[in-house]
Amino acid sequence: MSILENHVAIVTGASSGIGHAAAKLFAKEGAHVVVGARRETALNELVAEIGEGRSNAVALPGDVADEAFQKALVDLAVSRFGGLDIAFNNAGMLGELTSTPEMTADNWQNVMDVNLTSGFLGAKYQVPAMQKRNGGSIIFTSSFVGYTTGMPGMSAYGASKAGLVGLTLGLASEFGQQGIRVNALLPGGTDTAMAREVANTPEIEDYVRRLHAMKRTASPGEIAEAALFLASGASSFMTGQTLIVDGGFSVHRA
Repeated sequence: MSILENHVAIVTGASSGIGHAAAKLFAKEGAHVVVGARRETALNELVAEIGEGRSNAVALPGDVADEAFQKALVDLAVSRFGGLDIAFNNAGMLGELTSTPEMTADNWQNVMDVNLTSGFLGAKYQVPAMQKRNGGSIIFTSSFVGYTTGMPGMSAYGASKAGLVGLTLGLASEFGQQGIRVNALLPGGTDTAMAREVANTPEIEDYVRRLHAMKRTASPGEIAEAALFLASGASSFMTGQTLIVDGGFSVHRA
């Protein structure tokens, strides 16, 4: 039996990158998947790919910072597949890459809304659905930026991702006795479109690779495997944790 057989999962930020890889992997392991992101065409293509296997998927385009969208994702999981067991809250944004004094307040708020407030809004509706199933797994994609290191021009991003760790701790403490596990996944450099906004020249790409002890960045599929671990029973006694999957970035100093 596949490790997520008959489980129901929500994956946000699923139109590309880590979310796209995770949705396909969860489905491969037997889960029924509700995928959310802004780009409807990319979501529909993902659903078609998943539908070629034995799992089911359904897409709902929208903005994770919109409370109505977060509620709709959960409602869709319940109405289409009967409940909710896993929520991979993965959608995020970089925002302006600029020094803090030059950053606009609008950018700061937008980054907080998409990266952090969306996590709260997701959990607000995910937790009650999981309570009806007597448990579940909530995963937030945080980052090594804002946790083990800082990056120039990324203060809003780092602060928002660090906030997800605090949210993880609070939710894990609050709902652990009800069987709801909550963990944060902290990827290192990963080959995604968003990462390429930072590493936008061959020289910067090489520099970023060398910052990792393994001298490379991750594929989205590698990070998806870590998300699968947190989603599955393999991590059944793990909650309130920060799982750092960064290729040694946080320990490498040479």
